[in-house]
Amino acid sequence: MNPVNLLIEEHNIIKEAIEIAKNSRKLLNDSEKYENTVRELIVFFRNYADNYHHHKEEQILFPEMVKANEMLEQGIVFEMFENHSDFRELISGIENFLNNKNYEKSQNLLEQYCEALLDHIAVEDDEVFEIAKSLFDDNELEKIYFRFLDTDSEIGVEGKDELKLKLNEIKKLFV
Repeated sequence: MNPVNLLIEEHNIIKEAIEIAKNSRKLLNDSEKYENTVRELIVFFRNYADNYHHHKEEQILFPEMVKANEMLEQGIVFEMFENHSDFRELISGIENFLNNKNYEKSQNLLEQYCEALLDHIAVEDDEVFEIAKSLFDDNELEKIYFRFLDTDSEIGVEGKDELKLKLNEIKKLFV
C-alpha cells in the first residue's frame, strides 16, 4: 500500500508505450498504419500518462510533499509541473503534424517527447519518489495510496484498464 510503488508501476507501463512510440518510425512507409498507431499512442499518453498518472502527482502527491517541505515548491516539484505542461504541448504538436499528414515531423516530435518523458521518469523514480518516501511515514503513505485509488475510481478504473489492453494490442504490430 505504497503510493510510490503504484506510480512506479504506472511508469513501467508508460515506458512500454514509449518503446512502441520509438518503434513507430518503422511504420512511416505505411501512412495509414502509422497514423492509426500514433493516434492510439496520443490517446494513451493523454489519458493514461496525463489524466491518470500525472493527475495523481499534481493533485495529491506534489501538494502533500510541499505541505511537508515548502522548499520543494520552487525546486523539484515546480520542475515536475513544468515538465507535465511541456508534455501536453508536445502531444498537441505531434497531433498537429499528424493532422497535416507530416508524418516525419510528427515522428521526430514524438521521439523528442519520448526522450523528455524518459528523463522525467528517471528524475521522479530516482529523486522525487525517494524524497516522498523520506517525507512521509507509513501511515501517511497509506493515506496517499488510498487517495490515488479513489482518484482512479473517480476517473474510471475501467478506462485505465482499457488503455493498458489497447497498448498491448498496439505492441503486437512490432512483434
